[in-house]
Amino acid sequence: MNNKKEKAKLILKQYSKWIIGIGAILILLFLGVANLSSVTDALKWFAGLFTPLTIGFFVALILNVPMRFFESHLWPKTKKKFPNKLRRPTAFILSLVLILGILTGVMLLVVPEVAGAIRLVAQHTMNIVNELAQLKKAEDLEALPFGHILSRINWGEIADNVEKWVKQQSSTIVNGAMDTVVSLVGGIIDFAFAIIFSIYILFSKETLKLQAKRLVRAWLPEKSGNYLVHATSVANVNFRNFVAGQTIEAFILGSLCALGMFILRIPYAPMVGALVGVCALIPVVGAFIAGGVGAFMICTESPVKAVVFVIFLIVLQQLEGNLIYPKVVGSQVKLPAIWVLAAVTVGGALAGPLGILLGIPIASTAYVLVREATEKREQKQGIAKAAENPREEIKNEEK
Repeated sequence: MNNKKEKAKLILKQYSKWIIGIGAILILLFLGVANLSSVTDALKWFAGLFTPLTIGFFVALILNVPMRFFESHLWPKTKKKFPNKLRRPTAFILSLVLILGILTGVMLLVVPEVAGAIRLVAQHTMNIVNELAQLKKAEDLEALPFGHILSRINWGEIADNVEKWVKQQSSTIVNGAMDTVVSLVGGIIDFAFAIIFSIYILFSKETLKLQAKRLVRAWLPEKSGNYLVHATSVANVNFRNFVAGQTIEAFILGSLCALGMFILRIPYAPMVGALVGVCALIPVVGAFIAGGVGAFMICTESPVKAVVFVIFLIVLQQLEGNLIYPKVVGSQVKLPAIWVLAAVTVGGALAGPLGILLGIPIASTAYVLVREATEKREQKQGIAKAAENPREEIKNEEK
């Protein structure tokens, strides 16, 4: 009887803990929903504290891709201590120089051309306004195309108003420039901390990996801990392969864009091709940035060719997004093309550009884990493993 009473007390105690825990969670959820704006602000503030660390973590993930390549090719067979100690710093410097060199090259190629185009457009616009302001007679204006409309506009007053507006806005522009400088300095400081943090991650990644495994296996059940370590390893490999595939795809898209512009005799082909290739690394908005800047640059030379460029870029992006991208990126992350398209579509619908960026490595990780779990279940149930080629599977079924 005593044993039964003790068991009943233990069961009641366990159920009481579960009920209290569920009740506490429901109360916290209710309070969070009731004060959603305050909770959102608190989360944003808390996330802002870790912004440099988060940026550093993603910088380390991206730099790790070329860094692994350089590490595997720098003195791979040597057993001397000095080359082994020098391998990782050299690989990091080469990776950083490679990425910064590409970005700097594109900026030097694009920024001067864009600035020149803006100056050209502003100069032409002011010249047109001044010429129209000098034509005071209605007969002179009516001789121009749409002259009956132009004659009703006081162009001299417009020119005077533009000059007054520029003078009035000078103080605002100066204040805005100061705010921009302060924000830029803060961003540079955060980015500097992020780079330092990424250096610590990359130079001690084996130690960090070992510490993370110890924490997981110490605080989680053995089976769950081992599975989490394996899933994290699969996700790391898939993200690394995704970055490599995305880089290859961006190079292909930029090259095809420049080649097509050369064939169509559209100006600024090298500059726009490089810009399209770099912007292809930015999900969704990258295409609009490249297309807008490219169309603006070409429009200063020929508006007709700018329209041709926009049509060409839309067609190229459709071909690239539905044919090239799934094949190239899918082959890198070992994910079938149909699931690449599904991951991009669902990820974009759920989280916008970030969902598109992370959707493919997440889907690839889930695909690998589900495939492994399916194979284990088939082995337990004594089911023969399906052939990798669907045609072979059909032949086996026919036999």
